[in-house]
Amino acid sequence: MCNHFANIPEQMAKLQTWREYVGWSLDTIPDNVTTDVWPKRSALIARHEQGQTGVDVMSWGVPLTLPGKRPGTTITRHVTNVRNLASPFWRSILAKPAQRCLVPFTSFAEPKAGAGREEHWFTLKEQPVGAFAGIWRASEAGNVFAFLTCEPNPLVAPLHPKAMPVILLEHDYAAWLAGADAEKFARPYPSQLMAMM
Repeated sequence: MCNHFANIPEQMAKLQTWREYVGWSLDTIPDNVTTDVWPKRSALIARHEQGQTGVDVMSWGVPLTLPGKRPGTTITRHVTNVRNLASPFWRSILAKPAQRCLVPFTSFAEPKAGAGREEHWFTLKEQPVGAFAGIWRASEAGNVFAFLTCEPNPLVAPLHPKAMPVILLEHDYAAWLAGADAEKFARPYPSQLMAMM
C-alpha cells in the first residue's frame, strides 16, 4: 500500500488547473506543509466548503480504534488507504460529498519487496501534479484524510502487486468532489500516462 508520497506546493501554485480549484498564489500556501509526506504527517488537500473549493492542511491517516490483544485494551491504527469501499467504516464517509477531497501529489512510492525501506517512485508523465481520490473526517486530533486504492496497473503491478492509489483524471476532479459513485473511480490510472523515477 502507498504510505509515502511527495507534493511540491510551488508547482501546484503555477498550474492553472489547481489555481481554478483553490485560487492559490504562492504567498497563501500554509507554512506547516511538508513536501515529504508519511502517515501522521500534515499535507495539503483541496475540498469544498460553503460552496467554494479551497485548500486545507490535514494529517494523513484516519484513526481506527481496535481491541487489543489483552482483555480491556485497545490499539489505535491510522488508516491511510481505503481499499474496501463497502466497509461500514468508509461507506458513511464516501456517501457524503462534503467529506470528499483531492490529495495533490507530485510523486508517490510503493515499497520494494524484501528491501527494507527501499521504494519504487512513480510520477505522471505529462502532469506535474496529480490528485488522489481522497476522503476526510474530523477526529479528536483534528481533521484527517486518507485516499482510495485499487488494483495496480501494468506499470505498478510487477513491482507492487497488492494495490496502487486511485489517481483521478483531471476531468474527474469535479465529479469526485460532487460525490459521484466512488466505485466508478476505483480503477487503475492508465500506465502509459505514468513513469518510474
